[in-house]
Amino acid sequence: MKIRSTTVLGVRHNGEIALGADGQATMDKHVAKSNVRKVRKLQDGKVVTGFAGSTADAFMLLDKFEEKLNGYGGQLRRAAIELAKEWRKDQYLRKLEAMMVVCDKDELLIIAGTGDVLEPDSDVAAIGSGAMYAQAAALALKKHAPHLTARQMVEDALHIAADICIYTNHNLMIEQPS
Repeated sequence: MKIRSTTVLGVRHNGEIALGADGQATMDKHVAKSNVRKVRKLQDGKVVTGFAGSTADAFMLLDKFEEKLNGYGGQLRRAAIELAKEWRKDQYLRKLEAMMVVCDKDELLIIAGTGDVLEPDSDVAAIGSGAMYAQAAALALKKHAPHLTARQMVEDALHIAADICIYTNHNLMIEQPS
């Protein structure tokens, strides 16, 4: 059985960024754990990461990303690109089944094992099983409720995703880079 499922959402809005995730991990058709911590702060809170995919693989990538951040003086984009390059080239890393959303106070990026580092056009980044539900909700909130903060948009969109996606729950963790 494979542990899977999550929803991670990042939103940049009105000069701030928030990144959040639900807490559910699913094994086959059963909830294995309801309060998994999928969002982490790095670099003394200046960088926030969220991961989706196999837990062990995600932690391996998180460690590698932190290594790259430290090696490149906390430069988010440079660390993301270097991780993606290594991930694509390395035979062992290529087999990892995970993705990450990373942000600092200025940038919001998705890192994928295909070697991609994506900066979302819409300032909304989503990964995981409930990604499309959360992304659609966040885009609607950005358009129709611009008075909300980035954190409020992430929270509301993740709750909407949890109402629709059976692999997403309402146990949320939301962080913002300092």
